[in-house]
Amino acid sequence: MSDITLSAGVRQNLLSLQQTADLMSQTQNRLATGKEVNSALDNPTNFFTSSSLQTRASDLSSLLDSMSNGIKTLEAADNGLSAITNNLESMQSTLRQARQDKSFKTTSYEVSLGSTPTGTEDLSFSGGAVGTTAVGVDLTTSQSQITAGSFSAVDFTNGVANDGAISFDIAVDGGSAQSISVGYADVNGTAADAGAVTADELAGIINSKLDAASVNATATVSSGNLVFTTDNVGNSSTSSLEISNFTATNGATGSGIANGTGSATNVSAKTVDALVAEINSNSSLDGKIRASNDNGKLRIENQSTQDLNIEGISSTGTVDGGSSTGKIEGNDVRGDLATQFNELKDQLDKLSDDASFNGINLLRGDNLQITFNETGTSTLEIQTKEGAAVNAAALKLETIDAAKLDSDTDIDALIGQVGDALNTIRSQSSAFGSNLSMVENRQDFTQSMINTLQTGADNLVLADTNEEAANMLALQTRQQLSSTALSLASQQDQAVLRLF
Repeated sequence: MSDITLSAGVRQNLLSLQQTADLMSQTQNRLATGKEVNSALDNPTNFFTSSSLQTRASDLSSLLDSMSNGIKTLEAADNGLSAITNNLESMQSTLRQARQDKSFKTTSYEVSLGSTPTGTEDLSFSGGAVGTTAVGVDLTTSQSQITAGSFSAVDFTNGVANDGAISFDIAVDGGSAQSISVGYADVNGTAADAGAVTADELAGIINSKLDAASVNATATVSSGNLVFTTDNVGNSSTSSLEISNFTATNGATGSGIANGTGSATNVSAKTVDALVAEINSNSSLDGKIRASNDNGKLRIENQSTQDLNIEGISSTGTVDGGSSTGKIEGNDVRGDLATQFNELKDQLDKLSDDASFNGINLLRGDNLQITFNETGTSTLEIQTKEGAAVNAAALKLETIDAAKLDSDTDIDALIGQVGDALNTIRSQSSAFGSNLSMVENRQDFTQSMINTLQTGADNLVLADTNEEAANMLALQTRQQLSSTALSLASQQDQAVLRLF
């Protein structure tokens, strides 16, 4: 090729065609790739800057998947909390239903004790809400009593040691009398100085000296009066009590010291109304048993979910004070509601266990970490408060037995516990909701950043297709003109051929 000699005009036009062809090739490449900068040779600065921006955009794009999984994990936990909330509200509704239910079982009994009971008849309640220790209610009434005197205080102080005393004789139903003497030594023991004794203290000293085997009597104080009572019940129509020779010697002084005698009708059976009043006023039976008068019958209501045993009920259902036992069944409705409560509590734990996504369960106390930037310096850790699992144990809800629903007070306490659990769940749900908002906000931000980075990178390397298309048209025109010019230049070299 080097041996061929071209004219200057031909060579110039050929060079122009070659340059045009190169420009067309470059323009075609830009149109095909859409990029103005396809390699570092095109524009090193723009090429490497664009590559860096694209790399960061790619890194952030991979983090979006992690954020998306984090959002779904939070949504799964929120689904669990919503279901648990509904479950707790059902538990609370169950307890309120038990609180309102009053379908306690009742039984009415005839009362048949005769006009002169022996004084040993009673009703004895056990089981149910009462417990294993029986609570007895005396079926008899009326006992003799006599007021012997009024004592605000008895003074044994007279300056002379060991010489003050109070004495009297006491007898019941005309039996042998017992002599009682309360002296200085009884009041003051071995103290050097004598002192005063109150009426209550005096009654206590007297009771310690009374011999119940021979004289069935008791000393008490009522409104300052020293009162003697007896429940010495026999077969006679009356019981009597006599206080005689009541004296104070030396320094023992008091007001209203006097002898006295008295008698009262012998023990008889309590009326149904009296029994009702005594049963309902017994603090050991309060809220557990309720008595009422059912047209002359003693009606007992078992305010418990458990069976109530009543000793003193005959086989025919009559109150006779004997050893036979009757039974009143417990409240089945409240018992069934206790079972329903326990089933709901168990379901709560299952809801918590099932609220997982991709192997992570925030309600079991798992830790979810979400990374927001490509360097790992911006992260968010999501976990329940103190990393505790959300279950019945953590919410302080326990399995209950039917007896737990016996008392309205106990039911109110359970309702309060479920209410506290609801507040805990709502608080945790609010915390997860806040976390979800943060992750969604960062997700939107990351998507915007990716768009910004990719747009910036494209601005550095992308070609203007309209401009490149115009360039291609111009180059095609130039190529045609160059070809024509080359043809004209070649014609001068062909002029020599005309000589032949």
